[in-house]
Amino acid sequence: MNIRDASDEDWAQMWPIVLATIRTGETYTWNPDAGEDACRSWWMQTAPGRTFVAVDEGGTVLGTAKSGPNQGGGGSHVATASFMVGAEYGGRGVGKALVEHVIAEARDDGFRSMQFNAVVETNVHAVHLWQSVGFEILATVPESFRHPTEGYVGLHLMWRSLVAV
Repeated sequence: MNIRDASDEDWAQMWPIVLATIRTGETYTWNPDAGEDACRSWWMQTAPGRTFVAVDEGGTVLGTAKSGPNQGGGGSHVATASFMVGAEYGGRGVGKALVEHVIAEARDDGFRSMQFNAVVETNVHAVHLWQSVGFEILATVPESFRHPTEGYVGLHLMWRSLVAV
């Protein structure tokens, strides 16, 4: 697997992953009916943000991530990131490879920490993965996400330092 910056040419393979992820309504606070143009403009970052793809030897996009400043001004030293892996590639280490790559790139880009603002608490695989690479749950906002099958569930605020210890 190779992880690299995404190009406009990658979007055709990224879009089915993005579409399938948001349509479930289970893990992102996006409108599940958002169209391709809206999703593309949100996912394909411009500097200082970055968008990445994980591809196999044949160039097939397995997953994607985006990262950039969580806030502007005085908060611009804190990164944020989002991740999506094609359902057929789940459980193969794509997500972990992406998060490790994004953490390293954010550190190299000068960010001091990374914060996830809205991790759906029922997304237990993601929560476990983020915790396994050093993120901690700082708070959970109760009933702040309307899950399509679980009802109102919490959103975790997760954080980790990027400063070498």
